[in-house]
Amino acid sequence: MGFMNSSKYKDALYEVRPIRDLKEMVDTSASLYSQRAAYLTKEVLGGEYKPIYYPQLKEDVDALGTQFLRMGLKNQKIAVIGENSYPWVVTYFAAANGTGVIVPLDRELPVNEIRNLLIRAEVSAIVYSRKLEEEVLEAIRDLPEIRYVINMTAANDEAGRLSMSRLIAQGKEALRGGDRSFVDAEIDPDAMCSLLFTSGTTGLAKGVMLSHRNLTSNVYNMSQYVSIPPNYIGLSVLPMHHTYEMTCHILTGVYQGLTIAFCEGLKYIAKNMAEAKATVMLAVPLVFESMHKKIFKQAEAKKKDKKMRKAIQISRKLKLFNQPTATRKIFKDIHQVTGGHVKLFIAGGAAINPAVIEDFEAMGFPMIQGYGMTECAPIIAVNKDRYSKAAAAGLPLPGTEIRIIDEDENGIGEIVCRSESVMLGYYQDPEETARVLRNGWLHTGDYGRFDADGFLYISGRKKNVIVTKNGKNIFPEEVEYYLTGSPYIEEVLVHGVEDERTGDIVVKAEIYPNYESIQEELGPMNQEEIQRFLKIQIDEINEQMPLYKRVKRFNVRKTEFEKTTTRKIKRFTEGNLKEEEQADVIE
Repeated sequence: MGFMNSSKYKDALYEVRPIRDLKEMVDTSASLYSQRAAYLTKEVLGGEYKPIYYPQLKEDVDALGTQFLRMGLKNQKIAVIGENSYPWVVTYFAAANGTGVIVPLDRELPVNEIRNLLIRAEVSAIVYSRKLEEEVLEAIRDLPEIRYVINMTAANDEAGRLSMSRLIAQGKEALRGGDRSFVDAEIDPDAMCSLLFTSGTTGLAKGVMLSHRNLTSNVYNMSQYVSIPPNYIGLSVLPMHHTYEMTCHILTGVYQGLTIAFCEGLKYIAKNMAEAKATVMLAVPLVFESMHKKIFKQAEAKKKDKKMRKAIQISRKLKLFNQPTATRKIFKDIHQVTGGHVKLFIAGGAAINPAVIEDFEAMGFPMIQGYGMTECAPIIAVNKDRYSKAAAAGLPLPGTEIRIIDEDENGIGEIVCRSESVMLGYYQDPEETARVLRNGWLHTGDYGRFDADGFLYISGRKKNVIVTKNGKNIFPEEVEYYLTGSPYIEEVLVHGVEDERTGDIVVKAEIYPNYESIQEELGPMNQEEIQRFLKIQIDEINEQMPLYKRVKRFNVRKTEFEKTTTRKIKRFTEGNLKEEEQADVIE
């Protein structure tokens, strides 16, 4: 079946089976999809993908969970840290499905941050991958609360560090001996089973408490909008400690019987897509936007870019996105680059330029985006796989009520939502919980609006908004969008500054240029020439925007911005807003 895009599917939903908790999900999928591979993994970097079937997933989870209980970890917190892998998934389910609470940690955090979170979350055991051994051992030094330290890949226990494969073997032994403590464990769907720390760029990361009901209702409702056909293969690229990858890919994957191949790292995306014959990929806009730029760069190098743009235009005009066979033929070179099997791209985690979605669609890659936040497990709205709009975040998920409050004259206001996926609250933080959860409504801190067809559009973050003296709201995200459309601008951060002369608030852009592109096209330039060149670019971009949104000042950076581990630019960091050079004024 091909993915369509037609309003006749406006009200169509896929039939899906109800699930009460993640344990029931794993168990039922193991029997429903007993012939299917759940994962494709590699024993060594650059090796071959080997399948792990659904029944083995259940077996390993049951064994590790049983062993966790025998180790006295009932109702305790178990941290997991490492690159995406099969043992990571097994740890997640073994901890959450009848033992206690899983605490996924970001593997890119500095040691002192890892340590802080282990202390704050009151973790009793930590499971880690070999690559992170040094950081983990450093982080847990003199932390007596951590009773067990478990290596995901070591064959044997050593120096107090336990081997996960040995724990699984011991658990299997216990299961054969009739230990049913884990297999028969009662799950309270409304108790916390997962504690996720948001990569909040301000101050302390907040601990989001999610229950089985939060997660399974998200999986169940999303599956009514997006159905992955049997025998599809996903490539897992985004880190699994992030709820977007975990819920939308790993959990929904298990629920729908998807096979997931673990990517070996961002540089290997194209290679792994081809090797795994991946048909579907979830990623953040950054990944898709750089793919998009690469495709056009390669076309330019072969002097085929004009022809390609023309073909894209025609494809769009004739709505060829509903005829995948035709588009795959016309754009077959590009399909080869992604391994030749891709049937669906899903973007989320940040705003994406709609033109990127439209181009991919025209080239025969159906693409949809969604919107959510960790606090909602995470999906709040998503486009349907048969009815979507490139610029929209999507339609409210089934069972999700969304309202826009305090709206302005354009219908833009704060997005609040209510659903079974809304978190239990922030861990040990009643004040912050009371601030965002009011009478069951989650106040997202995002601004947005609805169109006539009920699609939700995101304007930007409430706390980023620039308010001019005459009360106009400017969303930096929107201006940034226009600026990063330029091939000469790599990264940009937009904020408001006061104009000394008029006292009004004007838009200032901090720009990290694409030095490579500039040099390639214009030869070596000094900082002053680059500044002059960018001023001309910005003048052109300004023409596309209403007067009050136009960039009035800009600053050229020599270094890229500081980012969070999820590759988002840190908005409120001193270093990102200040650099040695003086800003240029555009009048």
